[in-house]
Amino acid sequence: MASDAVVLLSGGLDSYTAAAIAREEGFRLFALTVRYGQRHSREIEAARAVARWLGVARHVELDVDLSAFGGSSLTSDIPVPKDRPIAVTGTTALAANEIPSTYVPARNTVFLSLALGWAEVLDASDIFIGVNALDYSGYPDCRPEYIAAFERLASLATAKGVKGGAFRIHAPLQMLTKAQIIRKGLALGLDYGLTHSCYDPDAQGRPCGRCDSCTLRAAGFAQAGVADPVLSR
Repeated sequence: MASDAVVLLSGGLDSYTAAAIAREEGFRLFALTVRYGQRHSREIEAARAVARWLGVARHVELDVDLSAFGGSSLTSDIPVPKDRPIAVTGTTALAANEIPSTYVPARNTVFLSLALGWAEVLDASDIFIGVNALDYSGYPDCRPEYIAAFERLASLATAKGVKGGAFRIHAPLQMLTKAQIIRKGLALGLDYGLTHSCYDPDAQGRPCGRCDSCTLRAAGFAQAGVADPVLSR
């Protein structure tokens, strides 16, 4: 019988690939998508399509409106940065450790806490998240030390942990470049045309092509030597 895993599913190519890896490893998937007050709904639509493709056992869409706090260009009227010089090198995406305005304060901590609560209810020990520490936008909650710290917290903060159980926070993409992630996903047969990455799409949901996420995605597909199917639709 397959073990259960909670997978955080945003509709982007990273979370899709991480969830597919979990499925390849034999886990039965319980997908969690959070409507956190982001400025567009296109990624929620993508998450639904991805969840269907993955054949998850259950897909929960949860409302936790972080726009009530603001503090990010993804949850407020702050302009999304465009045309920033992001060098995708396989070691770092930003020189100078700049944290951009698209960072949503404590977002991954909120998301992982919700996933942890559901995992405990399911009696599941495994949570998958598609964070990346190489080709990313400089967010502090994507780093390996953060994931390791949350895994320790999970055992301290839960009834399961107190009773001697343990949780594993899987971040299988953490040390991969965007191109390596894309190649891994294509080897798994993923349809990246279902995904959405743009921080600031137009009214029809089309990517802007200029935000950090679009830039990283474009560079990843170019380095992988394949066309981005989203741009051909």
